[in-house]
Amino acid sequence: MNARSQVFELTLEGRQADEAVASLFHTVLFHRCLGKFLYNNESSYSVSTVGFTDVDCDFIDLTYVCCSSNSLNRQVKQEISNFSEQLRSNESNGSGQISLEFFQRKPSRYLFLQPECIPWEVWTVRLQLITLENEVERQLCRERVGDHLTDKILYITEVMNRQDYLPKMPSKSDTDLVFDTSLPDVQPYLFKMNYSISGPSSGTSVGTTMRKFIKESLNL
Repeated sequence: MNARSQVFELTLEGRQADEAVASLFHTVLFHRCLGKFLYNNESSYSVSTVGFTDVDCDFIDLTYVCCSSNSLNRQVKQEISNFSEQLRSNESNGSGQISLEFFQRKPSRYLFLQPECIPWEVWTVRLQLITLENEVERQLCRERVGDHLTDKILYITEVMNRQDYLPKMPSKSDTDLVFDTSLPDVQPYLFKMNYSISGPSSGTSVGTTMRKFIKESLNL
């Protein structure tokens, strides 16, 4: 099975990286989370509701919605923070990508082998960091990134309304093959995050990107 793939590209300041990625990934997860399953027997169950909350960004003109699950939010925040710290480090040229991958497990026919993890949907965010010189440029960047993310969040919502493949609802004994049951208040489809950072390079390409970005912003 080929996994569906979506790729978003953003140019922004380093301090905006965490919020930008979080706004997109939490939007996806909000649509890929269910409440906890309460099984009556092997195949009969009820599902609790998923709470939600608004998040106001500090460095971007944006408010987005996420699941009101502290455990899920901590997990996502930690993964994104690990990525953004490396992205902003001296070992990076300010370019990198992070992916949110949904998968399901396929049990092995052999007891001593781990289940195979089969991805069915992947969301990737590619970032290029820039350095801005003054508050006017920062405000333009704040507004521009907010507009871009708003468009992408609306696009995610459209994608979620399509009749695309989702793993079949499992019986009680197979729940862990489809859902992450470790969280106390929500039950997302199994997911993991992966990221990669580009190594150091000369500052030419980053400088060119920055000048182009500022020029386009000032022409808005």
